[in-house]
Amino acid sequence: MATAPENRSGSSGREGAVATDPALPPTAVDEAVRESEDSKWTPGKIALWAAISLLGGVAWFMLAIVRGETVNAIWFVFASVCTYLIGYRFYSKVIERFITKPDDRRATPAEYKADGKDYVRTDRNVLFGHHFAAIAGAGPLVGPVIAAQMGYLPGTIWIIVGVVLAGAVQDYLVMFFSMRRGGRSLGQMAREELGVIGGTAALVATLLIMVIIVAILALVVVNALGESPWGVFSVGMTIPIALFMGVYLRYLRPGKVMEVSIIGFVLLMAAIIGGGMVAGTAWGVDVFTLDKVTIAWGLIVYGFIAAILPVWLLLAPRDYLSTFMKIGVIVMLALAIVVVRPEINVPAFSEFASRENGPVFPGALFPFLFVTIACGALSGFHALISSGTTPKLIEKERQTRFIGYGGMLMESFVAIMALVAAISIDRGLYFAMNAPAALTGGSVETAATWVNSLGLAGVNITPELLAETARNVGEHSIVSRTGGAPTLAVGLAHIMQQFIGGTAMMSFWYHFAIMFEALFILTAVDAGTRVARFMLQDSIGNFVPKFKEASWRPGAWLCTAIMVGAWGAVLLMGVTDPLGGINTLFPLFGIANQLLAAIALSVCLAIVAKRGTFKYLWIVALPLAFAAVVTITASYQKIFSPTPAVGYFANNAAFSKALADGKTEFGTAKTVAAMEAVVRNTAIQGWLSVIFVVLSIIVIATAVLATVKAFRNRGTGTERDNEDPALPSRVFAPAGLIPTAAERELLAEWEKVPANLRFERAGHH
Repeated sequence: MATAPENRSGSSGREGAVATDPALPPTAVDEAVRESEDSKWTPGKIALWAAISLLGGVAWFMLAIVRGETVNAIWFVFASVCTYLIGYRFYSKVIERFITKPDDRRATPAEYKADGKDYVRTDRNVLFGHHFAAIAGAGPLVGPVIAAQMGYLPGTIWIIVGVVLAGAVQDYLVMFFSMRRGGRSLGQMAREELGVIGGTAALVATLLIMVIIVAILALVVVNALGESPWGVFSVGMTIPIALFMGVYLRYLRPGKVMEVSIIGFVLLMAAIIGGGMVAGTAWGVDVFTLDKVTIAWGLIVYGFIAAILPVWLLLAPRDYLSTFMKIGVIVMLALAIVVVRPEINVPAFSEFASRENGPVFPGALFPFLFVTIACGALSGFHALISSGTTPKLIEKERQTRFIGYGGMLMESFVAIMALVAAISIDRGLYFAMNAPAALTGGSVETAATWVNSLGLAGVNITPELLAETARNVGEHSIVSRTGGAPTLAVGLAHIMQQFIGGTAMMSFWYHFAIMFEALFILTAVDAGTRVARFMLQDSIGNFVPKFKEASWRPGAWLCTAIMVGAWGAVLLMGVTDPLGGINTLFPLFGIANQLLAAIALSVCLAIVAKRGTFKYLWIVALPLAFAAVVTITASYQKIFSPTPAVGYFANNAAFSKALADGKTEFGTAKTVAAMEAVVRNTAIQGWLSVIFVVLSIIVIATAVLATVKAFRNRGTGTERDNEDPALPSRVFAPAGLIPTAAERELLAEWEKVPANLRFERAGHH
């Protein structure tokens, strides 16, 4: 790779300047030109941002201040979109300018480590689709639905404000720092930045939590696709479509992203429509109606294959393909809300906001709302993706803001739309669907009686309404359809049928939503498996350095098999035993995920401190402090609370005493075997909670110590820099969705460069 002393990027005065090849056009827009574009405020631009701010302020006023009997759903759309635009344009720019300080003259790992398998330069829009699809699993769809028990306002504030100040900050910083370190995993970065004690604690915690998260995501897919021929056919067809797109971009029409996007979208729509048609035939029902065990095995095999194939062949194009549907459906739902303008009858703060005995999930608003809504506001799982596949595929450093910060904002919008869908349906229907059968009784008559006994203001549901809703969506019953996903599907169908088709279309929209959710979540399973493989390779690589080479196939295959075997085993146990396997670990998901976020932010805190950016350290310290307080408090309550509905060990003691007293049923357990399973499960949940919170506290403490040490050593030059050496780039690509005027000019220069002089070939797209 040629270098020259001449710096043609126009940034020769900047610290750490990287010399570029004089035979090529600049690999970065001139810094002065870029800053001029950013700081140039025309009357039109001022008017635009003033209008966005005003609309956002009015929307927040209507949601948070006005206390009428109802609130119009359009204010959720306006409040979220306006806040996201302001956060992306201004807050993320502060982070870019003062903390990350990207330099597009530096080559990214996708360029200097290019191997055609894991390190592959990927078009920023394709990569945005891959990253968004990978992070947007079950969380933004399910968490907000369950948290609607507390009312609409707490969840809305946490989702929108939390993502701007916490979730998107974490995703962006982890992605950037991982990219600067050759695409290292979060656990490995922790080991390098926090030392042996903190790093080992982080490695163990991230690996354990990753197994739980991927298994839970897989279980949600199994439950969504079980006995659903439409879903199995349509989701299955995304695999050959993605393979075709991967080959098309790499060999047939390199670089033609828009072209393959249109083809992929048409094929995806054909698969969705075809799925409905196939499900309506006798042979389609016979072939594609699969039991849950079969689907679980299919997921395990698919996860292994997706994790070892070159990333350009299946993973990236399939995730990009599914993004069309994900963003398309959410935007369509937002448009329907603006047109239909449904009235929300749920109070801002519900009767359960100040109590611990909510029927959907136990625990008070603080801290349990903030661990119930994870993805969409702040999610530790995202940190694993941001330090897994994505940093190995980025073309240019400045793209990390668009992909990391922007991708998380898009997921937050998904969460807001899920919340609106859940609260748009009748409140009585919501509780009848989301409360367990032990409370509702399982029938429409008993469910209606139970819901009405709650004494909720304005709620008086009838068995006829429950039965009619089930008929409209094509289900035998919707009573106690817990987990959030069915409620989201009913809410989406309720809004969309007012927009297109009427009541006759409710069944279509409901089953469409169920299939959409399965597709949504599956993309997190395949990406999560690949990331888990990277994490294990990095961990073993501390003892056997060969394993750190991501392109070493024996290591890749072995680590993939181990991680797939781990989450696959607990998945299969859960599918075959409703009281075992992953069902035992499911209650740990929320807190474990947020503890992982605290670990990720701790690593970022130490890195920012070592870079000497103390003036802006609060940008990381603020969300870390909040995440630490929330997760440690939640863990403390789950471990030590004397209330059986909240505390694992209290629940364990209550059921153990019932068994000792010779009882044959107790609480929700109707048999001795079920009672014994509760004793076993609560013991596992309790001790894993102890392990997770202790490991997290160790990581947070070592990060604070590393930060204090960096502050004391500032200016001495003694802090070790764990970034990979800066190498000059030989490529150029725009930073955001739409190229700026300066970027378009530079792209035109690069188009004139002979292909033999560019570090560019089909394989790098």
